[in-house]
Amino acid sequence: MTVRFDGQVAIVTGAGNGLGKSHALALAARGAKVVVNDLGGARDGSGASSEAAQAVVREIEANGGEAIAHGANVAKFDEVQDMVQQAMDKWGRVDILINNAGILRDKSFAKMELSDFQMVMDVHVMGSVNCTKAVWDIMRAQNYGRIVMTTSSSGMYGNFGQSNYGAAKMAVLGFMNTLVLEGAKYDIRVNALAPTAGTRMTEDLMPPEILGMLTPESVTAGALTLCHKDAPNRFILCAGAGGYASTRLFETAGTFIPADAQTPEAVLESWDKICEQSAQGELASGAGQTEKFLTMAMASTQPA
Repeated sequence: MTVRFDGQVAIVTGAGNGLGKSHALALAARGAKVVVNDLGGARDGSGASSEAAQAVVREIEANGGEAIAHGANVAKFDEVQDMVQQAMDKWGRVDILINNAGILRDKSFAKMELSDFQMVMDVHVMGSVNCTKAVWDIMRAQNYGRIVMTTSSSGMYGNFGQSNYGAAKMAVLGFMNTLVLEGAKYDIRVNALAPTAGTRMTEDLMPPEILGMLTPESVTAGALTLCHKDAPNRFILCAGAGGYASTRLFETAGTFIPADAQTPEAVLESWDKICEQSAQGELASGAGQTEKFLTMAMASTQPA
């Protein structure tokens, strides 16, 4: 099977450098028309310049592809709307959105200013929300769309000094889970990529010999599997240094405690049953948990 994107239009945010640049180049090489979005700011989100995005566009065009640059700040909805409108004016559709733009403002929570927490949430969470909102009705009208959220092991498992980043990266998974349900009948598939790559976001966190193994291209191979026509749905793909894995959320079967015994002591006494993993499973929606607990409760009222 060959993965191609001929005739499709893709928006990649934060595409002036690193992972976003790699994603944009790969999409274009496989036939997509690409909106290269980049504010051109520093790693912490300060400053702005259009040169990085323009350079990626020139590279795509030199290789025979089509692309436009746009410097929208993804945290500002009006700028995102303008970006999407330019794509529609030029090509008439948007098939793919890769929410890749991000910043870092790492500090331990005790030392972190709330403004640093807010800024990271605005870019990662509201940036993903703004871009998705701007293309959502277009994709619904087309009955087709592929959206990739960028999550992180820092969100799924935690990482010292990244309470803001971790919170944001876990939030986009909750966003994904609901979009999957709302987009299903329109063939809008939403997935998440958890990358490990040597980019300016990680350049001072790892030694050079390790960074050399963590190529953006190895992550991009995963990204493109999440946004082609036969992509999965609600999948968290972890990628880095040639390694690929999935992360999934499971819930144990749990146990029932009668109303007259629902105390903290009873919960502690039932801890082994609560944590028993042999019958754990994935839930398709939040309602599944409610259904499971109500089924337990109703079963307890039936005669033995």
